[in-house]
Amino acid sequence: MKILFNRKFKLTTLLISLISASVLLTTIILLFASYQSERKSLIDTHLSLSYSKSEKISNSVNSLFKSMRISLQETTNFLSNNPEMTDKEIQEQLELLKNNSRYFNSLSWVDETGTVRNIAPISVGLKGKTITGITRDVIDSKTSTLTTPYKGPTGRIVVLISEPFYDSKGKYRGIIGGSIYLQERNVLNEILGNDMVDHTGSYYYVVGPDGKLLFHPDVKRIGEDVGENPMLVKLLQGESGKQHVINTKGVPMLAAYNFIPEIGWGVVQQTPVSYIDELLKKHIQNLILTILLPFLILMLVSLSIARKLAKPFIYLADVVNQFGSKNQIQPPVLQSHWNREADLLTKSVVIAMEAVEKNNKKLVEEAMTDSLTNLPNRRKLNEVMTNLANDGQLFSLVTLDIDHFKSVNDTYGHQDGDEVLKYLAKTVQLLIREKDMFFRYGGEEFILLLPDTKSLEAYNVAEKIRTAIENTISPIGKPITISLGISEFPLHSNLLNDLFLFADKALYQSKSEGRNLTTIWSLNLPIK
Repeated sequence: MKILFNRKFKLTTLLISLISASVLLTTIILLFASYQSERKSLIDTHLSLSYSKSEKISNSVNSLFKSMRISLQETTNFLSNNPEMTDKEIQEQLELLKNNSRYFNSLSWVDETGTVRNIAPISVGLKGKTITGITRDVIDSKTSTLTTPYKGPTGRIVVLISEPFYDSKGKYRGIIGGSIYLQERNVLNEILGNDMVDHTGSYYYVVGPDGKLLFHPDVKRIGEDVGENPMLVKLLQGESGKQHVINTKGVPMLAAYNFIPEIGWGVVQQTPVSYIDELLKKHIQNLILTILLPFLILMLVSLSIARKLAKPFIYLADVVNQFGSKNQIQPPVLQSHWNREADLLTKSVVIAMEAVEKNNKKLVEEAMTDSLTNLPNRRKLNEVMTNLANDGQLFSLVTLDIDHFKSVNDTYGHQDGDEVLKYLAKTVQLLIREKDMFFRYGGEEFILLLPDTKSLEAYNVAEKIRTAIENTISPIGKPITISLGISEFPLHSNLLNDLFLFADKALYQSKSEGRNLTTIWSLNLPIK
């Protein structure tokens, strides 16, 4: 589909628009490239930092649980090697271990029947009670165990780490278990930084091997099952890494995760993408403020150059536009331009306009000249007559026609006929005054225009021509004759069309009366 644009734009406007668009687009591209580069750098940096932090945390937690297990193993060994210890001494030993290590919120000895023999602190209130549920399963397993989170007898969410206890004779005596209260302070909480969200919105959380939250800044979420998260699926399969994620609230996050092999837990550290976006926003604002002044200076300089570039071309366009007007064309001033193309174009336009002017004159002349006789044609006749009439100048119009010219063409051929026409043109031109004008009107018909000449004077001129032609041998080897008709402006008419009509009627009268005659128009002549 072809679309026509009727609206035209100035070169200055186009150049200014192009330069403005170029500078603006360059700036936008610069800002976009800087944004993308900075964004990638910030994301990579924060993912790396997050991974480093989560790795450190996972290593610390891993080491912590190793120490916890060693502590429990040393306690079971100590109790096994000291079977004579009283119940009070065992209680004191557990109290001492709990207070010195701060590993556990509570430390207990549960015998093989599930009865709590000793517990520190004693204030827990479970001493002497029989335990069921998960703790009972741990006792029956007779192995080193780390449980998943569960609600203990006191109503707290608990993780139990335990070691089997055998006496000096190798008899199984239950477990020595350390309880970690997930929603209360302990060494593990201090390492993980639980209940802490830093200024970036970053935070840690820990998930157990069953996909349940063990630690989270929002303590109400501890124990929540989040195992369906694709990232946590990889984490619980023993993988560590970093990636973009959407958290359970639909917030985009940069997450790093590390697996803790000692206990099968996973540590996840997350930073909101919105924090990165805020940093990017500040970066772009600072960048814009930095480049604003250079941008404005570049824009002003570019606009100034655009105007200077366009000025000579606009001038030349105005000059060339004169070709479409009726006014006389004013050629451009031939001057040197600092712009090479403008300089060459100005010189070319000057040369072209001179050639056009010369060709126009030639074309006008050719358009008003009969190519066969080199006489001015009907167009020139109309122009001359109109000028004379507008000036109110007296003149006579003589129409002239070759008698029996058709028989000349038929008898001697058109080539000889053309020679007869040229012969007539030359002969008449030799017989008229310098100010008189002779025109070929068409075919064998010619017009003689005699300025400042009345019809009677024109008659004498016409007769002179007629007799000269009659008595001269033509190109066909014998004389030819002509018939003539005369009308006078403004005596006979001040309307040019009527003047032609009257001269033609006078010519017709000459032919009607036997040809080779000259007739002056009068009202007595018949009009057919």
